[in-house]
Amino acid sequence: MDFDQFKTILIPVDNSEYSNFAINIGISLAKKFNSTLIGNHVYAARLHEQRFTQMESGLPPEYQEPDELERQRNIHDSLITKGLQIISDSYLDQFEKICRDAGVSYQRKTMEGKNYAQIIKDINENRYNLVIIGALGLGAIERSILGSVTSRVVRRSKSDILVVKKSENWDRKIIVAVDGSPQSFAAVKKSVALAKTFNVPLEAVAVFDPQFHTTAFRSIAQVLSDEAGKIFKFKEQEKLHDEVIDKGLEKIYKGHLDNAQRAAREDGLDIKTVLLSGKPFDRVLEYIEKEKPSLIAVGKTGYHTDNGLDLGSLTENLLIQSPCNLLITAQGYMIKAAQKKEDLEELPWTDEALVRLEKIPQFVRNMAKKSIIDYAIEKGYREITVEVLLEAREKMGM
Repeated sequence: MDFDQFKTILIPVDNSEYSNFAINIGISLAKKFNSTLIGNHVYAARLHEQRFTQMESGLPPEYQEPDELERQRNIHDSLITKGLQIISDSYLDQFEKICRDAGVSYQRKTMEGKNYAQIIKDINENRYNLVIIGALGLGAIERSILGSVTSRVVRRSKSDILVVKKSENWDRKIIVAVDGSPQSFAAVKKSVALAKTFNVPLEAVAVFDPQFHTTAFRSIAQVLSDEAGKIFKFKEQEKLHDEVIDKGLEKIYKGHLDNAQRAAREDGLDIKTVLLSGKPFDRVLEYIEKEKPSLIAVGKTGYHTDNGLDLGSLTENLLIQSPCNLLITAQGYMIKAAQKKEDLEELPWTDEALVRLEKIPQFVRNMAKKSIIDYAIEKGYREITVEVLLEAREKMGM
C-alpha cells in the first residue's frame, strides 16, 4: 500500500466558504504530490419535482385544469433542471479556473440525486486516495458546527477523509493520535508523508484512561454483598488494580508510541511522542487547543472497534469539537512490535503456577499474566513456577 502519494483527491464543491477552503488545501497537496483533483457537485432536480407535486393541490383554480397543470409541470421541470445544471456548471467552472491557474491536473463531474448519497456512491465506487470536504456547507448558520452532509459522508466513506474547518497554510506541526489500532498507524504513515512534504514537525499522542477502570471497579464493589466481597477479595483486587493494571495500561500505550516512532523512522522522520492520561477525547482536545496544530490525524475507528461501528468515540468527538482540520484514515497499516528474542515465545508455566494464575479474576488475568512474564524475562527465569509468580506479585504489589 502506497502511503506516500495522494494521487486522486475528490473535493465536493458547493461554493461555500468551507468548500473553497477545501479546494485551496487540495491545490496545496496536488502541487506537492502531483495529484489529480476531482471536483464533484450534486444537484437535486428530482427533489424539486417531488416538492412541486406536493404543492399542486394548493395552486389557484385556474392552474388545476389537467392540461394547464401538465403545462406548468413541464415548465417547472425544465426550468429547475436546467437552472440547477447551470448552477452546478458555474461551481465547477470556478473550481476548474482555480486548478488551471495553479497548474494542477483536474477533472469535473456533476451528479443528480440526494447530495450525501451521491457523494458516498462516487467515493466508494472510485476509491479515491483522499476526500477533502468542508465541515459546513451553504446551509450553515451561526450555531452550526458540522454539516449533515459531511457527517454522513464521513461515517459511510471507505476512503480517507480530510475534514476542513479552516483555511490552512501547513505552517504548524501535525499531531497524530495513536491507540495501537491499524487505522491509527495508517494515520501515522499519512502524517509522516505530509510532515516531510511541508517540512513541519510531527507529534504522536497516546492517551490511556486509568480512571475508567477505577470507576468501574469501585462501582462493582458497591453492589457486592459482604459474602460476595469476601469471595471476590475486594481489597486485594483493588490493590492489584491500582498498582498493576494502571501501570500496565501506561506501558501498553507507551508501546504504541514506540511503534509509531519506529514506523516514522522507517520513512525517514524522527517524531516526538507524548503520553497522556485521562479521557482520550478530552486530553487530545486539550492538547490540540494548547498546541494549535495545522492538522490532527486519527484512525476512523480505534483498537476496540467491532464490525458494526462507523466511528470510534475519539474520532466522533474530534469530528465535532476539533478546532483544526481533521484527517480520518479508513485504511489500516499493521506494525509488528519490536520484541526481544525471549518475548517471541511465552515462557513455560508449571501446573501449580497455572492453578495460582486461575485464581486471579478473569477480567484482569491476561494483563497480570503479561506482567508476570515480563518480570520473569527481566530476571532471566526460564520457567514460571509458583515461587516466580509469588515473587512477581510481591514486587508488583499484586
